[in-house]
Amino acid sequence: MNTNNAVKQVPMGQKIAFGLGMLANQMFPAALGIFMVVLVQDLGFPPLLWGLIFFLPRVFDAITDPIMGFISDNTKSRWGRRRQYVFIGAIIMGISFIAMWQLYAENGLNYNFWYFFSLSLGFYFGLTIFSVPYVAMGYEMSDDFHERTSIMAVAQWIGQWAWVIAPWFWVIIYDPTWFENAESGTRELSIYVGIICTLVAIVPAVFIRSKSTLNDNTLKPINGKNIGNSFRDIGRNFVIAFKNGPFRKLCIATFLIFNSFQTIAAFSFFIIVYHLFNGDAAAAGYWPTLHGSVGALVTTFIVIPIVARMSKKIGKKNTFMISQGISVIGYVLFWFLFIPGKPYMFLFALPFFSFGIGGLFTLMMSMTADVCDLDELENGLPRKEGTFGAIYWWMVKFGSALAGLFSGFILSYVNFSPDIASQPEGALTGLRIFYSVVPIMGTLLAMYVMRNYDISEERANEISIQLAERRAKQKEVSA
Repeated sequence: MNTNNAVKQVPMGQKIAFGLGMLANQMFPAALGIFMVVLVQDLGFPPLLWGLIFFLPRVFDAITDPIMGFISDNTKSRWGRRRQYVFIGAIIMGISFIAMWQLYAENGLNYNFWYFFSLSLGFYFGLTIFSVPYVAMGYEMSDDFHERTSIMAVAQWIGQWAWVIAPWFWVIIYDPTWFENAESGTRELSIYVGIICTLVAIVPAVFIRSKSTLNDNTLKPINGKNIGNSFRDIGRNFVIAFKNGPFRKLCIATFLIFNSFQTIAAFSFFIIVYHLFNGDAAAAGYWPTLHGSVGALVTTFIVIPIVARMSKKIGKKNTFMISQGISVIGYVLFWFLFIPGKPYMFLFALPFFSFGIGGLFTLMMSMTADVCDLDELENGLPRKEGTFGAIYWWMVKFGSALAGLFSGFILSYVNFSPDIASQPEGALTGLRIFYSVVPIMGTLLAMYVMRNYDISEERANEISIQLAERRAKQKEVSA
């Protein structure tokens, strides 16, 4: 199926190696999301400045992703097209992540903003170099419709542990028996996170098999002379990709679901502390942590296995529609179950809520691999897993940038002030309304977009047969 090493059945060791990369790919942003609260809560970043910190580096990341996709797709190397970039990107991510969190309140707001912003660009540059070829590796691992879902399910299962572990960072950095304050806790904890995640991120580069592409004449040269053509090809590939109807639906649906979730994700901390515990972070104890950690555990042990099994029984699109519908129930329940004096009640919403993001990426990454087959059938070689992966994640990351900006605007709009325990009248109600309404609207719109998605198992098998026949003819002609 792909030009390197696609097979129908992938050994579990290879799936686990890919999944460990997913752990790093999710742990870095998970930890980032936790630590970002410190910028507002402890270092005095106003909401709009916090929004810009979310927005601008992610815009940079969104711009560099498609370029990296083109480079990765067309790399001639004895190590193949992907592995070396995964290795280098992991190193850059780890070093810059550690450095960006070495913040001190006494340096002042302006210094800390520009210091953090500058190193954020370095971190997201490393993330691009790592994540674009890494994701493409997953698309290339199998040409079987259901095996692709199995690969992504294993990867998401391992990756979800990032979201189980990361919420406990809140407990660690705010516990005075560990650190004298949250900023010192963040400085030290970032070192451990950076080192461990870097080592884990390197695993796919070392252990996932790939073949040399040194003699692959379908690849375009990547050099100074052709850099202009490369940028032109990036633009053309964008156009080609978005002419692909199924792929366009995947991108738009993911944009709507994930980034409406991202817009309100950090609000859970504020709602629990300020609505359930009247602004007393110490009294809130483990509850903000349990919101994220229990939700991730539900995703790991319930949602991903159910979604993978449902996909084989009723198809990927139908599973998507059902899982997202269940998540809407969870967002509705949050409105009723955030009850002061009864913090445990919101836990009952988590099993429903968890079907949203847990089902999304398990299915969408598998479906994107199916789309790469359709693109090869319609447009020929070289296969563009890197480009399609980059465009898909461009939608995710650019949306995340907008989500961060919208988060700041919402906090400012509802008049929420994290530096005071007693909030202005209506602030918490407004925050809770946005917390439920934004992801519900995003999910319902995404379900509408996906209603006519048409790459079923039967259609995927037809594409596979046509590609096999074409390759056989090409082999006969070249012989």
